[in-house]
Amino acid sequence: MKRWRAALPLCLLLIAGAALLASGVLDRFDPHHLLAEEGLLRATIAAHPLTSRLAYAGILTLAIATGVPGTIVIVLAGGLLFGAVEGTALSSVALVLGSLVLYLASRYAFGTGRREPPPLARRLRDGFAAHPVTYTLALRFIPVVPLGAMTVALAWLRCPLWLFVGATWLGGTVSLFVESSVGAGLGETFGSGAPVTAASFLNTRILLPLAAFTLLTILPLLVKTVRARLGRKG
Repeated sequence: MKRWRAALPLCLLLIAGAALLASGVLDRFDPHHLLAEEGLLRATIAAHPLTSRLAYAGILTLAIATGVPGTIVIVLAGGLLFGAVEGTALSSVALVLGSLVLYLASRYAFGTGRREPPPLARRLRDGFAAHPVTYTLALRFIPVVPLGAMTVALAWLRCPLWLFVGATWLGGTVSLFVESSVGAGLGETFGSGAPVTAASFLNTRILLPLAAFTLLTILPLLVKTVRARLGRKG
């Protein structure tokens, strides 16, 4: 019974995430939908600057805290509506708050881990304990891994709170700036009402952030390869 009580906050977050996903609310952040209503949305933002920004940050915080996949569409929307810099700032605050809620709920659910973990789990935790900063930054800098899964994994690995928050802010903000820049590029490229074609995506406002996103994805692999080669030479 005690174990179930410990897991209750995490279960409630996951159930809320499933409900949020099933409600279709995230569909409203689809870039095509936003571009179609861009004029109305910008007028609303101009009329209610503080409320609109708090609403955006609150929705993204909720999505991240509940582990909903596909939060990138919300980040793209932030870049489209608020620009790359302000969109990144708002998304960064939401990222830290939402991730922190999910992390704390996960740590509470996993408890102190009194039982002896399986051999594979023990090896993973021993490896993390030996190189916590490297492991944490690597997980946070790999944008292809679902954010919620990374957060739960770091909680399971008993990542220190200070390291989790720092790595989440640093690694997450880098990825958020790239994604927000893509969103801003979509707004500038298609906001004029021009038809969407394959050639439209060759615009440098979109290509440069996408290239940076690709580099972020393969960067951990490149670093690992270089370190392995240097180790063999040494």
